[in-house]
Amino acid sequence: MTKLKSSEYKKYSKFLNNLANKLTRFYFLKLNKPFKVSNKLKGKGYDPVTKADLAFEKFIRKEVSNKFPTHQIIGEEFKNKKTKSDFSWVIDPIDGTRSFVIGNPTWSNLISLNYKGRPFLGLANFPILKKYYLNVSSNVAYVYQNNKKRKLKVNSKANFKNVKLSAGFHGSISLDKQKKIPKILKLMQFPCSDALSYSHFAEGKLDVVLQCSNKIWDIHPLIPIIRAAGGIVTTWNNKDPLKAGNIICSANKSIHDKFLKILRPII
Repeated sequence: MTKLKSSEYKKYSKFLNNLANKLTRFYFLKLNKPFKVSNKLKGKGYDPVTKADLAFEKFIRKEVSNKFPTHQIIGEEFKNKKTKSDFSWVIDPIDGTRSFVIGNPTWSNLISLNYKGRPFLGLANFPILKKYYLNVSSNVAYVYQNNKKRKLKVNSKANFKNVKLSAGFHGSISLDKQKKIPKILKLMQFPCSDALSYSHFAEGKLDVVLQCSNKIWDIHPLIPIIRAAGGIVTTWNNKDPLKAGNIICSANKSIHDKFLKILRPII
């Protein structure tokens, strides 16, 4: 697999580090006010979007384009910017819009830098919590808060007997299918908060995270952070998570294999 040079990691992680702080300032200066909610699915389901989603994505696109004008951009809310560059930025302006709408502080700005289609750098920025997660190489990632940084490391010594699982089906798994995985239902004792669950996993606070129906902008920014922290991330059928979908991340191979086996009845 093609790798980025250490100098490239340094350059792009510095950009994302600065961007995280800009995004938090932008929110409190411009977007921390009443807003209207629209439903993108228009009666065929519920997928909320607000002016803040659009404003965040415009802001991120402008920052990226000003610094790296030849790079491609893939965002949730606007058309892709296609170029001949091998570099592309994948953007989820507000991951957890439902949380944003009701005032939960767990929503985030997610951004990944992809090279030849694969995510190498990821940022998960939480403006209300005033912290962000960022990998600076393939094997080093940090959480930044209160002008301090702490290295991320999964709980690699976790065991199945005492596993801490965060899972969210997001309406994607029918009740009939859920009945086929009773062990999962029994172990779902920790809340699932979109990207924050993946981030807490990278900190070692959770041992396994299961989510359904992730889009590429939901998971690409988290993949390099999870892997840099020592975690395993795949789809539920143990495929590369590059195309997104149903995602599982685990703190070690033993736990990962056990959960993949438990999930087989609904694959």
